[in-house]
Amino acid sequence: MATPRTMFEKLWDAHVVLQRDDGQTLLYIDRHLCHDGSRQGFTKLKNENRKVRRPDLTFASPDHYRPTDIKAVSEIQDQKMREILEELAANADRFGIHHFGLDSGMDGIAHVVGPELGVTLPGISLVCGDSHTATHGALGAFAFGIGASEVAHVFATQTLWQRKPKAMRITVDGKLGFGVSGKDVILAIIGQISAAGATGHAVEYAGSAIRGLDMEGRMTVCNMTIEAGGRAGMIAPDETTFAYCEGRMFAPKEDKWDKALAYWKTLPSDDEAGFDTEAVVDGNAIAPMVTWGTSPENVVPVTGAVPDPANEPDPVRRATQERALDYMALTPGTRMTDVAVDKVFIGSCTNARIEDLRLAAAVAKDRCAQVRTLVVPGSQQVKREAESEGLDKIFTDAGMEWREPGCSMCVGMNGDILQPGERSASTSNRNFMGRQGEGGRTHLVGPAMAAAASVSGHFADVRTLMEGKS
Repeated sequence: MATPRTMFEKLWDAHVVLQRDDGQTLLYIDRHLCHDGSRQGFTKLKNENRKVRRPDLTFASPDHYRPTDIKAVSEIQDQKMREILEELAANADRFGIHHFGLDSGMDGIAHVVGPELGVTLPGISLVCGDSHTATHGALGAFAFGIGASEVAHVFATQTLWQRKPKAMRITVDGKLGFGVSGKDVILAIIGQISAAGATGHAVEYAGSAIRGLDMEGRMTVCNMTIEAGGRAGMIAPDETTFAYCEGRMFAPKEDKWDKALAYWKTLPSDDEAGFDTEAVVDGNAIAPMVTWGTSPENVVPVTGAVPDPANEPDPVRRATQERALDYMALTPGTRMTDVAVDKVFIGSCTNARIEDLRLAAAVAKDRCAQVRTLVVPGSQQVKREAESEGLDKIFTDAGMEWREPGCSMCVGMNGDILQPGERSASTSNRNFMGRQGEGGRTHLVGPAMAAAASVSGHFADVRTLMEGKS
């Protein structure tokens, strides 16, 4: 009998081209996503007079440098930003790759555009020059971020040298409570296993709470695998996955769909498959979460308080926590619901899909924003769908800003930033020092919690806020 294998092992084995004695493996890459930050890879190709090996499998979308207050490249006032987007369009034309430009009606954040267009599918290998590429693993793909030199290697060869990571399973069983989303799940996981808990591993998320998430929630969970140190995150494809993929632009059609579906159903880990590392999280106990420090592992329930570093026995961690509190200007023992915010950001590749916007709109409906709030859909498709449902009007009626798709305040390189000393409630994935602007203080939350902070002016328990509201 064949040795039982994990889903990760099945995906890895299916893409091996050759192996070296030093442990390096050459993998075939099925899909390559790139964006306006992939300039170095294109430059290397041009300098070496090379072509893109598989332009039909290469997809580009401007997101990092795209200002979210404009509709066309010609409207961009910042010359550097405009040149970067123009360069991506020129490279796409030169090398013949797919380009979802601002005039295509399909532009947006690469990690939102890929799944919604069917570029991302179960069973494939997918890379992008962005650390949050693990997002695509929510569909049962082996997806991971790569560096600039690796981008050029994939452009030229459609392959990539990698060292095989270990396999980890994180099981979240139970029923998620009211107001608890995929963002709260992954923050709770990172809070439990730490920001280094998955280092060196490809992570499979399993359990009834994970299976109960919709695709948007699953993508949020996988998106932040890198924040736990993981190389890749993935969830076994099931009927939820198949229903999501069917009929999308680049998904298989007719008899090819039937063949693909039959293969996808073989991907889940075998019952007796062994993992190098296991972790178990109680889904029933997860509450709406808020980060308090400068790492995603610095997280507590919204009903909690800022911890006291004096209670941390490890001197290194204690010193790190002290520095974090100094930067965040927080005092141990402060209730999270007593912390006021200056700006709210709802968006990013973590939380800018249609279900995320629905969650935020449910809180914002018939309420008024107390602080400046940016709502940034993840793609033009999400934007159109939200507008067809009237979500944009809910946000604007509440005094929030309804923006064009892009990375926006998540990355702080496109004009949407915090000013020094400002504090944000953000649905993005990183709360590092200066991530959203020099001196900015970022608290990570889910979309409903971000909306709750917006209409309250401080962190608020969305469960209490929504009591009695249908």
